[in-house]
Amino acid sequence: MKQTAVEWLVAELVKTIDYDNSENVEDLRIKLQSFIITSEKKAKEMEKQQIINAYKADLYPCSDEDAEDYYKQTFKSE
Repeated sequence: MKQTAVEWLVAELVKTIDYDNSENVEDLRIKLQSFIITSEKKAKEMEKQQIINAYKADLYPCSDEDAEDYYKQTFKSE
C-alpha cells in the first residue's frame, strides 16, 4: 500500500522522536527541529505529486503540464 505524504511524515516523526525517559526536553526539541528541517521538503513534494496524480486520474486524458499548471494555480502561494 502506498503512503500518503501525511502518513509518511507521521511515521518518520515517530521514528525520530522515539522518546524515552533518558532524554530531556531540550534534546527532544533539538530532535524535532532537525526533523522538521529535513522532512518538510520531502513531505511537500510527496503531497504535490499525489495531488498532480489525482488530478490526472480525474481528467483523463490530461498532460503532465496541465496537471502541473493546475497544482501551481491552486496550491502555490508565492
